[in-house]
Amino acid sequence: MRDQLLRAGRVMHALSTLSLWISGVGLVAMTGIVAYQVFMRFVINSSPSWTEAGSIMIMSWFIFLGGAVGVRENFHMGFDVLLYVLPPGAKRWLRSISDLAVFAFAFSMVFFGGQLAIRGWTVTIPVVNLPQTFTYLPIVVSGFLMCLFSLERILLRLAGEPVDEPPAELVTEA
Repeated sequence: MRDQLLRAGRVMHALSTLSLWISGVGLVAMTGIVAYQVFMRFVINSSPSWTEAGSIMIMSWFIFLGGAVGVRENFHMGFDVLLYVLPPGAKRWLRSISDLAVFAFAFSMVFFGGQLAIRGWTVTIPVVNLPQTFTYLPIVVSGFLMCLFSLERILLRLAGEPVDEPPAELVTEA
């Protein structure tokens, strides 16, 4: 079981890395589009209509994918204040509760975001000529990834893996 979880962990790491790269490329692309829009508006005096909708759509992708990466890397909100005063045995339980809360929230993102995406399929965004589903799709995709990543953390913790310890490169010796 442990070997299967570690193998799945490599797949999750690859998904997380891919999501992070897509987010980074999206951030650069959005920055370029906004710069193009500003140049066209103030220098050429002819702003393209697609730049605002396109940059907002790209922004939603990199924000939501970045959030999913944050779940995998344990940068999401948690019960950190309580962790300092609780005994070590209780910390695992509290982190598991946190991961379960993240899973429940992410599952609702998939469910309700999926409903929005299905409803938006017949509506077209005029300036980019795409179905409105593309606006809601980042919610569904990132929610699915968050479910996977939080479930991975829970299963690894149950298998006895040290998922709650900081990575070795972040630990400094005094």
